[in-house]
Amino acid sequence: MALKEDLLKPIWHAFTALDVDKCGKVSKSQLKVLSHNLCTLLNVPHDPVALEEHFRDDDEGPVSNQGYMPYLNKFILDKVQGEFNKVEFYRMCWTLCAKKHLVRSPLCISEDSAFKVWTIFNFLSDDKYPLTIVPEEIEYLLKKLAEAMGSGWQQALFEDYKIGLHDKPSGLSVWELIELIGSGQFSKGTDFTTVSMAINEVFNELVLDILKQGYLWKKGHKRKNWTERWFVLKPNVMTYYVSEDLKDKKGDISLEGSCFVESLPDRDGKKCLFLVKCVDKSYEISASDKKKKQEWIQAVQTVVKLQKIGLSSPHRDARQKRKALRKKQQAEQEELEQKMKELQTSNEMKQQELELMRMQLQDAATRAELEEKKRLETHMELQDRFKEDLQREQLIRQEMEMQVAEKSSELEQYLKRVRELEEMYHRLQEALDDEKQARLAEENARLLQTRLLEEEAAKRAKMEELHREQEMTIKMTEAEKKELENSQAIKEQALQEAMQQLEQLEKERMEALEQYEQVKNNLVLATNKTRSWKDKVAQHEGLIRLIQPGSKQPVMTTNWGPASFTQGELQERERNWQEKKNPPAD
Repeated sequence: MALKEDLLKPIWHAFTALDVDKCGKVSKSQLKVLSHNLCTLLNVPHDPVALEEHFRDDDEGPVSNQGYMPYLNKFILDKVQGEFNKVEFYRMCWTLCAKKHLVRSPLCISEDSAFKVWTIFNFLSDDKYPLTIVPEEIEYLLKKLAEAMGSGWQQALFEDYKIGLHDKPSGLSVWELIELIGSGQFSKGTDFTTVSMAINEVFNELVLDILKQGYLWKKGHKRKNWTERWFVLKPNVMTYYVSEDLKDKKGDISLEGSCFVESLPDRDGKKCLFLVKCVDKSYEISASDKKKKQEWIQAVQTVVKLQKIGLSSPHRDARQKRKALRKKQQAEQEELEQKMKELQTSNEMKQQELELMRMQLQDAATRAELEEKKRLETHMELQDRFKEDLQREQLIRQEMEMQVAEKSSELEQYLKRVRELEEMYHRLQEALDDEKQARLAEENARLLQTRLLEEEAAKRAKMEELHREQEMTIKMTEAEKKELENSQAIKEQALQEAMQQLEQLEKERMEALEQYEQVKNNLVLATNKTRSWKDKVAQHEGLIRLIQPGSKQPVMTTNWGPASFTQGELQERERNWQEKKNPPAD
């Protein structure tokens, strides 16, 4: 899908550059030539029969933008396999549209640089037709060019330029972008060659996916000789050529996630060495200096990391992320605008309601003014009547005050009598309350005394019962005590006898121990004497032999006579002789 979109944009430029007739249609011959060229450059089999059938001669034929797109998708784009020369394809589409739209006179860049800017535009523009490039992508491109030229980015200058883009919210067309870059507005003080080289570098990086390129020395696998090659690093492969014209390709180094690159020490007269190790082969490469060596190592490591995480093209993925971010921001902006419209609509409705309320208040004020006049007139009439009524009431009030004074004196006497009666009533009530309290206290004291007497009788009965039980327990305890004393006396007597026997046994044991020591000493003395006698006999070689009981075995005869030695003595002598002959090692 991404390849199809990348191809559609250049084709759209070429298609819109074709001449149209008075009815706004493109001639069939131009479409045939365009289709044939597209099939040739995209390596798609050309089908003239299908082309003629599709472009039939009637008014309903696809000799229009809407009619040509089905044929383009079905017979050309859907059959593209990806094996074609992109630059030649872009160059053909550029040639068709540049003749009609490119203005060369005021440009400070070459036509080849303009072509590369056109190609970069197709890469960065949104998938909306007619194609335009938004200000954010313009800023991204200008920053890349400034970085490639080695000049600083002029943010303030771009902000001023961006203000002028407010009348173009969709962005610039490709020809306006070429005019902007070719005018030198953002490359003042930079020569023609530097600008062209910067455009070429950005073109290689964004469009051709060339992350890095340059001359390096490569060691051969068979001859082991060093040859200088032009290396081109892309997101999945590192290709090397004879020279930088890219005509004679010598080989590819496939960079997969399992590959790695490492620095090597200087050897064989080569410096700045590094090793690219793949699954099947390893490549020894030499750079011209340490800086380029480090740049190549970092670039190859970046490619391997991209392969591990499954990113085929970093700039394409970055473009998609920027587009997604712009869509998100646009959606948020549209939502904000929708909310602002709703707020504006609500505000207008409220303004209308306020205007209606103001008119209603004016009407109400007018009516209130009329009613106020009527009320004042009625008030004056009522006030006159009130004055007359007040005078009459004053006369009546004076008469009533005289009557009230008489009634008041009578009432005071009556109230005095009532207060005296109330005081007598309160005194009688207090006397009755005191009498009730005394009776209640007397009754409570009587009940308490009765309860205490009952408790005392119960405790006394309990104490008598305990006294009887204690007497019985004392009697039983005295009998048991006597029995225990007798038993203890017997046990003490048996204990004394046992102690005496134990002391006697201890004395006997000590005597036996002394006898044992004496016998042991005697035994030691006897053993020493016996050993000394045996040694003497051994020294005299049997001339003197102890008198011992005779052996029941057959008598042995030696050179000293019959029965001079027993069999056991002979074995003992032989063992002693062997020990003296072969003394044990320390």
